[in-house]
Amino acid sequence: MQDKAALALNDRAETLSSALPALLVEAHRIAATVIIGVHGRKRSGPGETFWQYRPYSFGDNVQQIDWHRSARSDRVFIRENEWEAANTLWLWVSPSISMTFQSHLANVGKAERAKLLALAVASLAIRANERVSLLGTNLVPAHSRPALLRLAQTLIAAPASDALPGAVRLPKFSTVLMFGDFLEKPDRIARSLGAIAANGVAGHVVQVCDPAEETLPYSGRVRFEEMAGPLTYIAGKTESLREAYQAKFQEQRAQVRDIARRVGWSFAVHRTDEPPLRILHALHGLIGGEKSRANQARAF
Repeated sequence: MQDKAALALNDRAETLSSALPALLVEAHRIAATVIIGVHGRKRSGPGETFWQYRPYSFGDNVQQIDWHRSARSDRVFIRENEWEAANTLWLWVSPSISMTFQSHLANVGKAERAKLLALAVASLAIRANERVSLLGTNLVPAHSRPALLRLAQTLIAAPASDALPGAVRLPKFSTVLMFGDFLEKPDRIARSLGAIAANGVAGHVVQVCDPAEETLPYSGRVRFEEMAGPLTYIAGKTESLREAYQAKFQEQRAQVRDIARRVGWSFAVHRTDEPPLRILHALHGLIGGEKSRANQARAF
């Protein structure tokens, strides 16, 4: 059943992402502009992916000698890695139970939309032969179409949790893209983003929200229930709470935006009653580098 759902999500993401060109990313810390993802340059050089063995020659660094390979021969071999020049894209979709919320104003829940967007971005990156993975999983970054299906399966099977990603050591030249409602306490969010960004990792935060969460469009007597707990609240005249509620919601959003900016990350908002292609265009502009900044400015 999960495989069937993953295939359906994968097909929808493919359809959505097909409206954009292959995702390109400017690697800011190298001299040349290259496409996103830790991808090989088909030559030896600094990197983490094995490229080839070659016989040791005078002047080679002895630390590069692969003794296991050399022991199987009468020659000494050097282990060379493939030159890697750009970013690996790491995606994260919040597993919070609050992401399952869906009001009468939207035809899709927050979690479903976030997973669709994440997979669409992954599809764009993979189409550009880039490597993608999910933050906090054991999935090895890959750039194949089967890898896209594995991403979908993992997203579908992810259990509900209130966990935010913790400190994780990402490879050099990584980019993180996070989707969630970010309704957790701001200090928790700050610790999470700060830990990930501590090593200079670039990142983007997308707050996915239901339109009812922004506007509180209810009137009269309404019973509100905590999604992750037993708490309930009965409002006798809900419309009287609207102004204070909206101010509190916007305060939370402002704090998350400030947290993202403090670590040098971007922040964007997507409502589930909006077409997903709009935010996808915006993300394409953000992750695509300076050449797409015009799209970014218009979309945000």
